[in-house]
Parts: sequence; structure tokens; C-alpha cells
Amino acid sequence: MIDRLPDPQSTGKLSLEEALAQRRSVREFRPDLLGEEQIAQLLWATQGVTGEGGRRTAPSAGALYPLEVYAMTSEGLYHYHPHEHALSLVHSGDLRRRLYEASLNQEMILQAPLTVVLAAVYERVTVKYGRARGPRYVYFEVGHAAQNLLLQATAMGLGAVPVGAFRDDAVKVMLDLPADHEPLYLIPVGYPR
Repeated sequence: MIDRLPDPQSTGKLSLEEALAQRRSVREFRPDLLGEEQIAQLLWATQGVTGEGGRRTAPSAGALYPLEVYAMTSEGLYHYHPHEHALSLVHSGDLRRRLYEASLNQEMILQAPLTVVLAAVYERVTVKYGRARGPRYVYFEVGHAAQNLLLQATAMGLGAVPVGAFRDDAVKVMLDLPADHEPLYLIPVGYPR
């Protein structure tokens, strides 16, 4: 089942320049939950559709879009569908303790009301650019998407931090990701403590 998210906003209170100047990694979060509108805006900033032909907020080599975005809250794990700007439930229940353990016991995973998981389907890019060059384009794209998320969080008065230290196989298994989805980044988001 897919649940459509609230439409994203195209204007905000903070300029890009202000967001760039204020962006800092935040590793401690208050327990306050994020609303559906906030989550929708964050996911749209990460990989939302912005133009004809399905163009998105982050550049993608050949417009092949190898990234898959997942959102984990205390209620469950959701898969983001950019073209529908919608979520589908993957698992219900609070999986944050298991993700915390798979991410080398980093406290921010337990504290954050939202963790965005960025995963890659390499084949979408390597089919065109080859196995030597294709992964490089995936890494560029995940960096662009992560920065979009970090700046959007800052613009919304939230904090976030990119996490790359985790056991890839453990994250993949505990999130029950499809075989071709490789986790690249975990990004906890919430109100700074």
C-alpha cells in the first residue's frame, strides 16, 4: 500500500546561503517526533521529482537514478517513491535498536525520530557506464542527495548527520532490503538537543 505524502514546499524561511552557513553535523536529538509534512519535505529534498521526465532534486549521471530512499521512524521502515511522492510500509514497529546495533552502536540512531537510509542499485548505472566508472557516479549522486537532505534539515530548524560507519550486510539484512539495494548512508534527522 502506498500513502501519498503532503506536497513539498518550494519556498522557505532560510536562504540557501544561510542554510550553508548554519549546516553542522548534529549527533544529539530531542525525542520530539517529526510531522508528516516535515518528513515529506526532507524526502522530497533528497530525491523528489522536480521536472519533466522525472528529473529530481539531485543530479544523476544519465538520469538513471540508482538511489533508493528509505525512512525509518519509531513506527516502522518506509520506502520512498519519488514519482508518486509517497511512502510504502516495508516493516512496522520500531527497528531503531537493531539499526543502532548494525551501525556500531552510534547513539544518534537511537535518538533520532527519523533516519533516512540511502541505498544504491548499481546495475542501473553500470549497465550504461560499466563496472569501472559506474560506481563512481553512484557515489557522486549519493553525496548530492545527502547534502540536499542536510541543507533541507538545516533550513527547517532540524539537525542531521551523515553516518557511513555501519556493517553493510547487517544493515541490509535487518532492513530486509532487496538483493540489489546496497546501503550507502544512514542520516539521522531530528530536533537538536
